[in-house]
Amino acid sequence: MQTLLLIDGNAIMHRAYHALPPFKTKDGTPTNVIYGFFSMLHKGIIDFKPTHIVVCFDTPKPTFRNKMFKEYQAQRPKISDDFIVQIPLVKEALDKAGITHLEKDGFEADDLIGTISHKFKSNGIKVLILSGDRDIQQLVDKNVFVITPKLGLSDLKMYDISEVQIKFGLPPDKIPDLKALMGDPSDNYPGAKGIGPKTASKLINQFHTINGLYSHLEDIDEKIRKSLVENKENVLLSLKLATIDTKVPIKFEIENTKFEKFDEDLKEYFTKLEITSLKKRIFPDKKPVHPPAEKKLNKKETDNQIGLF
Repeated sequence: MQTLLLIDGNAIMHRAYHALPPFKTKDGTPTNVIYGFFSMLHKGIIDFKPTHIVVCFDTPKPTFRNKMFKEYQAQRPKISDDFIVQIPLVKEALDKAGITHLEKDGFEADDLIGTISHKFKSNGIKVLILSGDRDIQQLVDKNVFVITPKLGLSDLKMYDISEVQIKFGLPPDKIPDLKALMGDPSDNYPGAKGIGPKTASKLINQFHTINGLYSHLEDIDEKIRKSLVENKENVLLSLKLATIDTKVPIKFEIENTKFEKFDEDLKEYFTKLEITSLKKRIFPDKKPVHPPAEKKLNKKETDNQIGLF
């Protein structure tokens, strides 16, 4: 089976930045993001052997979520300059490696990944999504799996439908409904006050959707019902913010994303950035293969050989 590996570029870069010390070249260029990003990419390739690879990135411009809710992600700390300067270096390294990367103003990497995975989830291609973002697990399906770094950079866990069910108490496609009720502090949207993960999961399991929940308010405990009524606008807004867009208008041809091995240009680029250990891991020195030395026959063996003729 062909395997398409979709990578959440920003999520993996952030994971690398926070997991590693501030590596720098002799001239002061930071390289820890590049090193960590390609370490995880290389690990994913070794473990899952993709036949196609695409890396998706956010852009600095506001997304449709920012326009919908101006406080979206507003609480997040300013990204450090050492991180920012490495973003174009990661993209340049991908170009050198011969790996496709995509981005589109107005959308997050999640939305591009959602659109591509939705397109290929039922055509016989296995889709793997590498990301540290929990929200992206809503995309998990029969042929779509999410790979998440657990500790450091090398320990990867794969989530299928059953794993997501165990983790959230709900099937993957109900994660947006869950987050609509409980909100998301990391993205700074509120949900319904007083409703935590357990209550939210119980409500969605009982009523299946946010719309189904609001159609049966009379069947809900008074205290929870009051919160749902008072926070209905927030809940409906949060549902839109939490839902990954699977219909982003992008040009995507899977034939252009084939992967067999890293192009040699990446080796030279790593040399330039003084990333030696990872370069040796990805491009191990090929030891010359010598033919086995001919065995010298003793006199008795020679006589026996002659006797065969």
